[in-house]
Order: sequence, then structure tokens, then C-alpha cells
Amino acid sequence: MKSFTLLYLGLLGIAIGVEIAAGALVAPIIFFPQKYLGEGVLSHFQSGILMTQVFLKMNILIGFVALYSIIYEVQVMMVRKNNDFFSLILSLSILIFTGLFLFYYTPFIVHAQRLGTEYTVTQAFSTMHKQSEWAIKVLMLTQVVLFIRRGWLLHIK
Repeated sequence: MKSFTLLYLGLLGIAIGVEIAAGALVAPIIFFPQKYLGEGVLSHFQSGILMTQVFLKMNILIGFVALYSIIYEVQVMMVRKNNDFFSLILSLSILIFTGLFLFYYTPFIVHAQRLGTEYTVTQAFSTMHKQSEWAIKVLMLTQVVLFIRRGWLLHIK
């Protein structure tokens, strides 16, 4: 069982790292290419399309991690009779915020981009984009707390 916990911690760590890399490392480069390539290379709209492709790839990983997380936590509670409700609630939160990001915010942003530039400069798009940023931040924070909790519980056993 310890190997499944180590795999779980590894997956959570990878997901957290990818989310940080996408938001803190990749996004500033994609949205400000003029710092590296000069003016007129990419429009903000084109940068957004590229960044969306990064997030679509990231979505596969975070979706898998969210599913593994909820399956792991339910299994721990049912099979091992471990009543760690806090970890289960964190995992459920991860599943909810991942679902929101994958099935609500991402499709809205992709659809707006397909419609064209004029749809990505609306107040509705701006609001949804800001909400998606908050959703991914809450998701990442929840993953960090669960990572620490599971690592701590593994350490004390």
C-alpha cells in the first residue's frame, strides 16, 4: 500500500509542478514574446491560442491526477477503514475544481477563441478568464495541502 501512496504523492507533486510551470514560467514568455523576439511577432490573441494549447495538454494530467486522488482516498477510507475525512474532502475539492477547469472554463475559452478576436475582448471572456485563474490557484493550493497531509501521514506511520 505504501507504493500506491508514494505514487500518489509523486502524481500530486508532478501536477503541482506542471501548474506552477504553466502559470509562472510559460505564460509570461508566451504573452510577452516581444521581450525575446522583438515587436510584432505574436498578437495577444495568438499568444492566448498558444497558451490554451499548453493548458489543454496540462488538463490531461490534472484530470488523471484528480481521478487517481478520489479513487485513492475512497479506497483508503473503505478498504483500510481509515476515517481521514479531511483528506477525502481535499480530494473531492480537487475533483470539483479540476472538473470546473476542464469542463467549464477551458471549453468556454476555446469556444471564444474559435469565434475570433472580438469574442476574447468582451467582459464575459475577461470574467471567465479571471475565474479560471482563481479556480486553478485554489486547485493548486488544495493539492499542496493534500500533498503535505498525505506526506505527513506517511511519515508518522
